[in-house]
Amino acid sequence: MPAVSKGDGMRGLAVFISDIRNCKSKEAEIKRINKELANIRSKFKGDKALDGYSKKKYVCKLLFIFLLGHDIDFGHMEAVNLLSSNKYTEKQIGYLFISVLVNSNSELIRLINNAIKNDLSSRNPTFMCLALHCIANVGSREMAEAFASEIPRILVAGDTMDSVKQSAALCLLRLYKTSPDLVLMGEWTSRVVHLLNDQHMGVVTAAISLITCLSQKNPDEFKTCVSLAVSRLSRIVSSASTDLQDYTYYFVPAPWLSCKLLRLLQCYPPPEDGAVKGRLVECLETILNKAQEPPKSKKVQHSNAKNAILFEAISLIIHYDSEPNLLVRACNQLGQFLQHRETNLRYLALESMCTLASSEFSHEAVKTHIETVINALKTERDVSVRQRAADLLYAMCDRSNAKQIVAEMLSYLETADYSIREEMVLKVAILAEKYAVDYSWYVDTILNLIRIAGDYVSEEVWYRVIQIVINRDDVQGYAAKTVFEALQAPACHENMVKVGGYILGEFGNLIAGDPRSSPLVQFNLLHSKFHLCSVPTRALLLSAYIKFINLFPETKATIQEVLRCDSQIRNSDVELQQRAVEYLKLSSIASTDVLATVLEEMPPFPERESSILAKLKKKKGPGAVSVTELEDNKREGGELNGGSDRGPDTAAMASTPSPSADLLGIRSAAPIGAAPTSAGSLLVDVFSEAGPAAPSAAVNDDGFLRFVCKNNGVLFENQLLQIGIKSEYRQNLGRMYLFYGNKTSVQFASFSTTVSCPGELQSHILSMDFYFTCSLTKPVEPLVEGGAQIQQVLNIECITDFSDAPLLNIKFRYGGALQNLTLKLPVTINKFFQPTEMSSHDFFQRWKQLSQPQQEAQKIFKANHSMDTEVLKAKLLGLGMALLDNVDPNPENYVCAGVIQTKSQQVGCLLRLEPNAQAQVLHIDATALCLDKMNHCASIPPVISGAALKTCKTRHGHTSSEDKSCVGKESISQELRILQKGDKQD
Repeated sequence: MPAVSKGDGMRGLAVFISDIRNCKSKEAEIKRINKELANIRSKFKGDKALDGYSKKKYVCKLLFIFLLGHDIDFGHMEAVNLLSSNKYTEKQIGYLFISVLVNSNSELIRLINNAIKNDLSSRNPTFMCLALHCIANVGSREMAEAFASEIPRILVAGDTMDSVKQSAALCLLRLYKTSPDLVLMGEWTSRVVHLLNDQHMGVVTAAISLITCLSQKNPDEFKTCVSLAVSRLSRIVSSASTDLQDYTYYFVPAPWLSCKLLRLLQCYPPPEDGAVKGRLVECLETILNKAQEPPKSKKVQHSNAKNAILFEAISLIIHYDSEPNLLVRACNQLGQFLQHRETNLRYLALESMCTLASSEFSHEAVKTHIETVINALKTERDVSVRQRAADLLYAMCDRSNAKQIVAEMLSYLETADYSIREEMVLKVAILAEKYAVDYSWYVDTILNLIRIAGDYVSEEVWYRVIQIVINRDDVQGYAAKTVFEALQAPACHENMVKVGGYILGEFGNLIAGDPRSSPLVQFNLLHSKFHLCSVPTRALLLSAYIKFINLFPETKATIQEVLRCDSQIRNSDVELQQRAVEYLKLSSIASTDVLATVLEEMPPFPERESSILAKLKKKKGPGAVSVTELEDNKREGGELNGGSDRGPDTAAMASTPSPSADLLGIRSAAPIGAAPTSAGSLLVDVFSEAGPAAPSAAVNDDGFLRFVCKNNGVLFENQLLQIGIKSEYRQNLGRMYLFYGNKTSVQFASFSTTVSCPGELQSHILSMDFYFTCSLTKPVEPLVEGGAQIQQVLNIECITDFSDAPLLNIKFRYGGALQNLTLKLPVTINKFFQPTEMSSHDFFQRWKQLSQPQQEAQKIFKANHSMDTEVLKAKLLGLGMALLDNVDPNPENYVCAGVIQTKSQQVGCLLRLEPNAQAQVLHIDATALCLDKMNHCASIPPVISGAALKTCKTRHGHTSSEDKSCVGKESISQELRILQKGDKQD
């Protein structure tokens, strides 16, 4: 930077700043500022020959006034004029004013851009750096458009000074972050990557920030940076602090560059080159070894720099997850930090070990620190550290330590911080369910959970315990006995009353033999809590009462008296009043057999993903350690009891609940294609990747027929996934865009799709290019984030005629459960129609020529809807043929013509539709003829489905009567049946 001359002191500015500081009040300050603004405005307007020094001084005053919080509406042009000065201080103040005050939409941007271009082309390194800094500070799209192609050239030019290269790299990074579509590296890619070999460490440090950002968006283009990054890292790690004196920070060589190199390597999988991988492993081992060495300084800056490199190295080891020795060593190193006096180190150690616990190589090593982690959970002052300790206990839990960890979490819950109680409750519930071998222990744990933290026990938790009790015959009696004892407490949480009401209403007969828990005692115990509960709980208790009448006829009179009282049948709440009246009437007029049928035991719940786990994933959010990763990577597959997410509402106690009812408002999606299972097979592993495979999904063709006459729309949609398509066809070629949208807030893991062609279709339709266009961070395990959409392209070529449609199979994991879905892709032969225009004479001349039986098909059918003219025309045009006007003598009839384009042949098709509006009947007639004289004819599917059209048949034409290779009538009949269903759907 050039030296500042003595005359650049700007005494006037110093005096003005002193006056402002000496003001005794806000009013005095405003008065002084207004006086100065008036003076500056008069100088700018009156003195046309104002010199550069004066302009600089006044612009500085305006800048200072702006920084005090006052608006500045003049002086911009004077600042732009300073850019043309050859003095560094004047140009610097001009760029500073523009960076701070000029809006990206200002009319002066063009003048500013011209000045910047002049400085960039001046080859004066000081002026070039000022211009680059201004571009980076403003970072507008207009500047990106003007300089995005110029800055890479400056960056890689051989004669560019190192300081300019640093500024150019960081400027380009700024533009890429604001306008990535304008920064196209292209030919500069390899030269930018090779900046990692630059001799100047500052250039390397700046360049690696740019390369890391570019690699995250386009990993394949920059994959050559891996070997260069390893080489540079090796040189830094193996060097002494004296080798890099200018870049050594408290005896740690180039700590910022080392961290950035390690972070860059985390964008890629382990190197495939054995030599590069070996060199990288040596670097990581050296970093771990240096962490064990005595510190070279007692200053905190030394330990901070050293530990920063260590934690980035451990993150890279965890990312690779392929070196058992390094993983165990990393775990041991983190274990030493668990008792460190620095809170930040303890936090980072717990967070990193939480990820290490999911690796099969280091899980056992993590478990050795369980006592230290439990102690941290109990004694840490910082709630964020306690939360990380709870996360680590959850991650390291398996069958061998589940009871210990759950007990410690329950113990901590009594004094836990309110901000983490709900999450702790969910984790305890999941672990108790997942690793429950003795289900009496599971029931005790959940009831204890409700007792300790009832306000934080969500509905999903007590729903789940009821589902499991219903599905496990061996635990029903114990659950009834335990919940009966829990209800005897003077202060009983409402969630406990809900669980007690439901379980005693279902299984109270299992403990009724004990005089201490006789039917009347059970009823009186439940009813003693009735007046303390909310309306939904009272509704559930009323249903439990009617269940008691079925289980214990001796309680009928007592319960009827309760139902008959005014507080029930005249209750202000409609739901309670209705239940009381209906249950009273049911118990009065229904026979014993009817009551036994209506109020029989709830059937077992079908298998489904635990709604508790789904709630925990939503609770964790995108910024925390991924629960999905922790669960999917566990080595020992835990078992989770099956149960649907139907809530145990009293209305659901009927033996045959409505399949469409969601009685408690729980909308957790069931796995696609999952079917209810018997009570004997109720354990389902929803965590492990090696868990039970999803059943083979039946082909879903609900949306198939809607696309016969259109190309765009939603093909499939459920609670988890929406699939839309957009397709276009030309002659025998087609392209289909498939859009997969994640409708949930939870990411889909292991998302994959395949296209298959059933039967002989494989040889009739060729799928040439089937690929994802989205950029995935982990191509091996594709993830679809919650609320995100990805696109797929399918190129299609029609070789010859076909009748079956290709199948699209989609597999992914949602909440650990494998989802499997198979859809029919709407690729029908009519998509390859080319409309053909012809006169009335030509149409009927060709029609009469096609007189052989195998060349014609017709159908007369009743229309289910009114025969709207526009609807009929839209359907026929959607079919792909040309709708011919003024061809048929009867103006009420519709006539169409087209040619089916395949690679092997062309098939001319004629169609005639005769509607009878009075009788609501349509007569459709079609003919077909191979135009290219080949001995094969394409089938014409019945694809006119719609409001007015019900079905149609097709005709197959041949060049000679001897040709017998046309599609058989069985295929035509099948297509007619499909189309008939399609019209009902449409």
